[in-house]
Amino acid sequence: MTIIYLLVFGFAATAILGLITSWIDRKVTARVQYRVGPPFLQPVYDLVKLLGKETLIPAGASKGIFLIAPVIGISGVIAVSTLFWVNQFFSEGFMGDWIVAIYLLTIPSISLILAGFASGNPLASLGASREMKLVIAYELPFILAALVPVISAHSIRLSTIIDSQAGGVFAGSISGILALIVAIMCVQAKLALVPFDIPEAETEIVEGPIVEYSGPGLAIFKLMKNMLFFILPFFLMILFFGGLRLNGINILWTLLEYVGIVAIITVIRNTNPRVRIDQAVRFFWGPMTLIAVVAVILALNGL
Repeated sequence: MTIIYLLVFGFAATAILGLITSWIDRKVTARVQYRVGPPFLQPVYDLVKLLGKETLIPAGASKGIFLIAPVIGISGVIAVSTLFWVNQFFSEGFMGDWIVAIYLLTIPSISLILAGFASGNPLASLGASREMKLVIAYELPFILAALVPVISAHSIRLSTIIDSQAGGVFAGSISGILALIVAIMCVQAKLALVPFDIPEAETEIVEGPIVEYSGPGLAIFKLMKNMLFFILPFFLMILFFGGLRLNGINILWTLLEYVGIVAIITVIRNTNPRVRIDQAVRFFWGPMTLIAVVAVILALNGL
């Protein structure tokens, strides 16, 4: 049964929904820029095209780490998505799975760091260095923001956090709203989207950590990013909106809440210029951490 969960929910369902979310983002971005945008199956076409190309390994690369890095990244994504699906529909989580989810969500970034340094390319190493600094910057406010639902639910179990919102979502409280704002900004950085696309700045360091990747390796990294584009908003839904409520009128509300989160991410991406890494660090360690701390204090006081 575990293998079925892993294949159906952890990979297949998340991959499909991630590709759809990626298409929505690209389509909205195109409309904002007065373009038509890609067809619905364009993300699939891109992956299939890459899978058919040859994998090239740089002469100075650490071959083993270079090849295993994409596998590490997508394995972390599959594991955390399986954890979310199981808690959402089967309530078969375990005590402390919130902590495990936080750890697993850092694995994709770690895989990019490994990939960048293993490739031996100066631009890739620079991108990996930026990715490392960005992770250090946003991880603290992200954890603090995710801690607010834990305090409100009095549990570090995801299924309990979901069940605790049956009578009212945490996003309806003052602490929940503040934590959600911080979490969305951190998700923007986790996805490396503008204004926090510093590690993969195309106009500066040409895709950064993955500049040397081609063929299946690049396809895995692209799929990993697409899956994250679904998983991270899904995580916010679990923490602040009671998960995916698929009964009656709640189906419509769930869809609107999820699309709303994705829309906010897309709007931020299309209305802001890229910031420098030092500006990003100051932003997350400064106002975002401060707001997250205030949210935690309010949550401890029942607000």
